[in-house]
Amino acid sequence: MNLAHVLLEASRDHADRPVLHQGGGTTTYAELEQRARTAAEQLRSLGVGAGDRVAVKLPNGPAFAAAWFGTLRLGAIVVPLNVLLARPEVDERLRISGARLLVEDPDFFDLDLEPGSDVAQCGASDPAVILFTSGTSGRAKGAVLTHGGIRFAAQAAARALGLTPDDVVLGAAPFSHVLGQSTGLVGTVLAGASIAVVDRFEAESTLRFMSDTSTTILLGVPTMCIALCEAARTGAALPSVRIAHIGGAPVPLEVARDFEETFGGEVVEGYGLTELSGIATTYVPGQARKAGSVGMPLEGTQLRIVGDAGHALPANEPGEVEFRGPSVIPGYWDDEASTAEALSPDGWLSTGDIGYVDADGYLFLVDRKKDVIIRGGYNVYPREVEEVLYAHPDVLEAAVVGISHPTLGEEVAALVVGRPGAAPDPDAIRAYARDRVAAYKYPRRVLLVESLPKGPTGKILKREIDVQTLLGSESTT
Repeated sequence: MNLAHVLLEASRDHADRPVLHQGGGTTTYAELEQRARTAAEQLRSLGVGAGDRVAVKLPNGPAFAAAWFGTLRLGAIVVPLNVLLARPEVDERLRISGARLLVEDPDFFDLDLEPGSDVAQCGASDPAVILFTSGTSGRAKGAVLTHGGIRFAAQAAARALGLTPDDVVLGAAPFSHVLGQSTGLVGTVLAGASIAVVDRFEAESTLRFMSDTSTTILLGVPTMCIALCEAARTGAALPSVRIAHIGGAPVPLEVARDFEETFGGEVVEGYGLTELSGIATTYVPGQARKAGSVGMPLEGTQLRIVGDAGHALPANEPGEVEFRGPSVIPGYWDDEASTAEALSPDGWLSTGDIGYVDADGYLFLVDRKKDVIIRGGYNVYPREVEEVLYAHPDVLEAAVVGISHPTLGEEVAALVVGRPGAAPDPDAIRAYARDRVAAYKYPRRVLLVESLPKGPTGKILKREIDVQTLLGSESTT
């Protein structure tokens, strides 16, 4: 069950076919397998063995894929880290995971080293990856994804998307994110397809690259659809996209219609979770779509809606969305309290999201987790940013909220009450936060206010803040 066999088997079946397109060049399946074997041997020479954690902070590309599969060959556990994370965030994740080493140099592995050949034995329930998610608490938690769970989720996603060796998947979703890793990397390799890796999503250059590589599958967020459609109006050559699988935020009907008319493919909306090892619900090609729905659970995954008392609710009645199945994580790394809160004794995962299922089995999401801001497909957890702001010497109170944005969906904003006698500078506060959190998290808008609304216990009541009136919808970059 070791996931390293996914690449090993694909290299035997598709040795000379490209697995990665990047920067005008390609990496074949045989070449990537050789790099993964070499990476494993070098990690072994550094003392890495079964059960050890290896943090990987690399952009999408051959180096990340080789480090990922190479770590798994040893029976070790990969800890993927987003390249946008600030140093304090990296240090926190290294501490929690107890990672033996951090790989952040693409040239770290010595390609002249003699590669090893053996693959460690692993069971389906053995940990393969620790992916960090902050949840609504703002505190980093390491979700433990297993060899069997990732394989199940990736296989189900590949089937749902109808992936074949002829497909080329746009590799814009970070491999350090569950979608880019499970569906993008593992799902593509399982299907013998290839990935068109973009170093940074910029609509016009990405569109040219998609055309050059004949990209057929887009895994992304609504903002990508909007930007690609705008770029297409310049008269650039267009790829024939078969499917655009979109998640992270609701897809406006006009956006889906524009994308389908421009590129000729089908836009399908889905819903995924780190704790479910990838995609949770989606549509399969040709399936009738329902406006506002994120589709049905992947084959083999159970879905239910529960009320406050934990009992299952009938069709069309909103409640908390829960899932159960082989891809659900067994828990969080070294965090029994968070595990007990998220997972029931009989294996149901509480998502914290509110939704309902109609009579035909389609899931409709009513609301995201309280207070979570979804900026361009990235989850921003206000408490995490607020804790940084509270550390600023001029800040007495802070409330981080989302404001509407025409292309990102939501933008991050902060309302700040200054300390008595201080003279807070919004630009300085914004810069302070920018240096301490990932680039997509820091507040682009900082507004100084005299007070924030509070309840009887002193808790700040964000629901009583008229954010849009105070800040407006225009974003400051």
